Amino acid sequence: SYEYANIHRGIYDLSSKLTKRYEDSRLVVSKFIDAPSSKNIIFTKSATEGINLVSTCLSENYFEDGDEVLVTSLEHHANLVPWHLVSKKIKIISANIMLNGELDYKDLLSKISSKTKLLSITHMSNVTGSITDFEEIKNKIKKFNIPILIDGCQYVPHKKLNIKELDPDFYVFSAHKLYGPSGLGVLYMKDYWIDRLGPYQ
Repeated sequence: SYEYANIHRGIYDLSSKLTKRYEDSRLVVSKFIDAPSSKNIIFTKSATEGINLVSTCLSENYFEDGDEVLVTSLEHHANLVPWHLVSKKIKIISANIMLNGELDYKDLLSKISSKTKLLSITHMSNVTGSITDFEEIKNKIKKFNIPILIDGCQYVPHKKLNIKELDPDFYVFSAHKLYGPSGLGVLYMKDYWIDRLGPYQ
């Protein structure tokens, strides 16, 4: 009502003040997840758009024909549809629903090939509530040097997230599940990918 102005679009006083407040909010989010810097925080309209942003940019600057994306049988459709849209072959890692949704790590290793270019997995399943053991996953796949995208929509409202410790390449979550505003998502992206990937829109 009193401070509306275009952000990053003007040098006049009102725009400058609002731009600072906007960037301050990015800093708050980076501290909330213990990110290295506020520049690693990208605001989107939803976590789904965050995944779409990554899939589109990887398709234009990283993926090649025949490349594969590994997901699990616990994924929300928001972490499946984007990979179909960029025509990537999807391999699904099995999870034992009877054992608290624990992933089958042997199945994970059996599905990795020279064409595997991304692991895109939920942090906490919206189906079972099971929490993915990323330490175990990283130990299993570290020799393959495969980037990891994590869907944290269910995890972040329930657990403290330390992104430095978890160390994914990409991490998405949404504001409304944290009692924040609707129509706001957060994408964390490592410096390497910020420097490598081109504009999204």
